[in-house]
Amino acid sequence: MDDRKCIAALIYPDFMSLDVVGPLQVFASANVERNRHGLGDAYRLLLLAEQPGPISSSAGMCIVADAAWRDIDPSNLDTLLIPGGAGEARQCENEPLLSWLRAAEPRIRRLGSVCSGALILARTGLLDGRRVTTHWADIDTLRQDGKLLVDSDCLHTYASDAGDGSEHLFTSAGVTAGIDLALALVEADLGRSMALAVARRQVMFLRRPGGQAQFSALLAPEPSRTPRLAELLEWIPANLGSDLSLDALANRARMTPRTLSRVFARELGTGPAGYVERVRLEAARTLLQDAQASIRTVARLTGFGHPENLRRVFHKHLSISPQQYAERFGQEMSHA
Repeated sequence: MDDRKCIAALIYPDFMSLDVVGPLQVFASANVERNRHGLGDAYRLLLLAEQPGPISSSAGMCIVADAAWRDIDPSNLDTLLIPGGAGEARQCENEPLLSWLRAAEPRIRRLGSVCSGALILARTGLLDGRRVTTHWADIDTLRQDGKLLVDSDCLHTYASDAGDGSEHLFTSAGVTAGIDLALALVEADLGRSMALAVARRQVMFLRRPGGQAQFSALLAPEPSRTPRLAELLEWIPANLGSDLSLDALANRARMTPRTLSRVFARELGTGPAGYVERVRLEAARTLLQDAQASIRTVARLTGFGHPENLRRVFHKHLSISPQQYAERFGQEMSHA
């Protein structure tokens, strides 16, 4: 008897390859770790499409589907992941697929999406009334549904013990958040020590909390999305040690402080002070995880000034100290 959990991913023309390969590699690596300890595979991987055979991703690479989703008994699937990609819009209009997902949902233990795959899952109506997320570029599209509780500031909505259904139906943000999601699923199945072993094999953080912000503030939005702020947003990360007060930013942007605050709220959904804090936090995280400087030096370089200011911001956004954050990456850090 095959007692492996079947982890399936849906693929379709112009799907995002990393949305599929990234999470599935986590499950495959869990099998490798178990094998190293003399244990059998925990997972069996399966790729589903409209028809079996090669399916071209948005990167032009073809991945071979094992079977047609319509020919699969959903009760044989432990987990089904729906990726995003350039072809997602067509799948949102694929009524046979949407109908199959609706019928399959009660029979699958876990059903989730990666990146803009949330738009497909939302189209089924299964996410109505639920907390959901997706890639930041598709958040506004998801909000147009009107029936969803959209959270733009998290990596994924899976929680193994929440008791609110999020252990059954869940979504995740950008492509790498799909890997975070897969690690959370492995941890729920096989325990923290196995998930940690997989994370180490993948050379990544075991758990970026599902509630952690997905947007890297160091990557300024496309200029076309923030035309009045484009130059300022490009300047901020290179000048974190400078005066980034509201008055200073307004002067550089050639606006009044009140106007700048209004433009930030309209184009970015946050105020100038909040945005600067997140940029500084992202820069500090990068320096700490790469062991590029001491905590005191990181606080100075990123504009926090004193390590205590850095500590407060880390606890506010990440619920851990800078030292704990650095240690989770296995780096030797000095307080000096």
